[in-house]
Amino acid sequence: MISTSDEAVRMTIYIGEDKRHGDVSLCQAIIDKARRLNMAGATVYRGIEGFGRSTRLHTYETLMSQDLPVVIEIIDTEHKAETFHQLLKQVPEIALITFEPLAKVWFPGA
Repeated sequence: MISTSDEAVRMTIYIGEDKRHGDVSLCQAIIDKARRLNMAGATVYRGIEGFGRSTRLHTYETLMSQDLPVVIEIIDTEHKAETFHQLLKQVPEIALITFEPLAKVWFPGA
């Protein structure tokens, strides 16, 4: 868990909805691994439209699109985020990972 004295970061992972890791979606594999590592928290967003390096548009308007953009945000200490990043560097299906320092983290009831 993050304490008020820890340096917190937001780690943002960009992937395509159709990416797989073994027999599960890559998104689910990332979230499961983050939970097993006791990361402070994660949220998954499913986009309605986007493009990446290929500039090919991925959109919900395409009938039965299976490759919409997915963004995973994980909040934790800089150290834990970097440790998790080292694991993710081995996954070629991840399009981009960014890190943003958080000025203030407050957990109600903590």
